[in-house]
Amino acid sequence: MKNLVRSAVAGLFLVSTSGFAFAQTVIVTPEQEVVVREYVKKKPIASINLPGVELNVGTAIPEKVELHTIDAPDITYRYVVVDNRTVLVDPGTRKIVRVID
Repeated sequence: MKNLVRSAVAGLFLVSTSGFAFAQTVIVTPEQEVVVREYVKKKPIASINLPGVELNVGTAIPEKVELHTIDAPDITYRYVVVDNRTVLVDPGTRKIVRVID
């Protein structure tokens, strides 16, 4: 009986954590990426360096970095150019949601 309870608890844990991971996934559609690329080409900003900050999805961009608005419908993310790479950022959390080369 104890093994059955442990198995059930372990199963619930796996289901709950996998749902959490799925909820953390941010989807940037191919159409949105095209809009972002075109916008950044039309309105270029200077690339900055952020020593010690890895450009990975989920990494927070420091508060001192200015995030730029993308003037396009359906895109709520902000962007910054770091090491000549466009980085989309969730303005609420300042976490990277996509790095575009």
